[in-house]
Amino acid sequence: MNQIIGSSESGDLNEALKGITGTPALLMLLSSTDKFTEHCAELKKKFPDVPQIGCKLYFYDSAFHEKLGVVAFYGVTAVTGVLRNVSKAPITDINTFESNVRKISPGHEDTVCIDFCTGNDACVLTTLSVVLERNGIQLTGGTAWDNMVMVDGAIYNDADAYAIVKNTGKVRVYKENLYRPRNNVRYIASKTNTEKYYIGELNGRPAKQVYTEVNHIRDTDVSEHTKKSPFGRLVGKDIFLVGLDDVSGSGLTCFRQVNDSDVLYMMDILDFNTTVNKTIERIKKDFSRISGSFSVNCLYRYNIFSDSGYLGEYLRLMSQITNYCGIIGYGEHYNSHFINQSMSCVIFE
Repeated sequence: MNQIIGSSESGDLNEALKGITGTPALLMLLSSTDKFTEHCAELKKKFPDVPQIGCKLYFYDSAFHEKLGVVAFYGVTAVTGVLRNVSKAPITDINTFESNVRKISPGHEDTVCIDFCTGNDACVLTTLSVVLERNGIQLTGGTAWDNMVMVDGAIYNDADAYAIVKNTGKVRVYKENLYRPRNNVRYIASKTNTEKYYIGELNGRPAKQVYTEVNHIRDTDVSEHTKKSPFGRLVGKDIFLVGLDDVSGSGLTCFRQVNDSDVLYMMDILDFNTTVNKTIERIKKDFSRISGSFSVNCLYRYNIFSDSGYLGEYLRLMSQITNYCGIIGYGEHYNSHFINQSMSCVIFE
C-alpha cells in the first residue's frame, strides 16, 4: 500500500492534486471551503473510474490545513457506497453495504471501513457493525460539519459515506483520549432522554447540580469545562468519553447518547506528551513498518491543542511514525462506538 497526501491552504484543488498521479485505488476529499460541491464534481471528472468519498471539515497532515486536503490510496482494493436517510432508517441500504463487503472479500485483520456521517451516528454504527463484525472488518470515521457527504462525485444529504478498504498487509484501528477517571466514584445515570442526549439525574440527584458542585463551577461554565472534565462511560472494561453540550433545566445535554443505568466517571485531563507518546509506542509495537494512516480528531481536541499551543507538536510527533493525516470532526467513530473528545485512527501496514 502507498499513500499520497495533497493539500492547499488557498482551497485550490489543482494544487492539492499536484503529487497525485496515475490511477489511485481510492480518493478522499476533505474540504472546509464553499467550493466543496464544485470540487467533488471536478475530482470525479479528473478521476472518473476511481472510488471517492468526501465531506466538509478541516484537514491536517504534518501541519494543519484549514481549506483543503486530498488523500490518495494505491495498492489497496476499495469499494465506496452510501447509507441514505440515516436520521430515520439507515438500515434501508444495508443490503447494498453487505454486497459491497462481499466484493472486497475481507481477510483476517486486513480490511477497514472509513466513513463520514451527517448525524444519528450511534444508530448508523449499530447498523454497520452487524455486517462488519461478522466479516472481521474494523471501522474508523467521523461526523461531518455540514449535512452533506460525497460518494463518487455525487452529494448526499442525511447520509453516511463509506469506503471499504482491503490492504495487502494488516490494518488496525486505535482510539486515544486525553483523560482518566478522577477517582473511583461512580455516577449512575437516570431520567435520561436518548433522543436529546440528555441526563436528568446522577446518583438520584439533578445532573447539573452534581456536575457543577463536583467541579466547583457555575452553570454557565459547563460547556467550556467539558474540555477539562468530560464524563467517561464505562463499557465493559473500557471507558468512552461523553462530552457535555450545555445545561438543560436541572439536567445536562451531551454530545452522545447516555442511557438509564449507564455507569459514568468524572474525568480529568492528562499530560499531552505522555498520552500521545503512549499511543505512538502502541502503534510501533504493533507494526514493524507502516505505509499509511487516516485519523479523526475531535473539534474539542483541536481547540484544546490550539489554545495551549500544542497542535504543531502533536502533528509533529504523530508524523514521525507515518505520513499521518486526518480530519477535525464533530464526533469520532471507533468500530461500533460513537465517541467524543477523542482520536480514532487506522494504521496500514
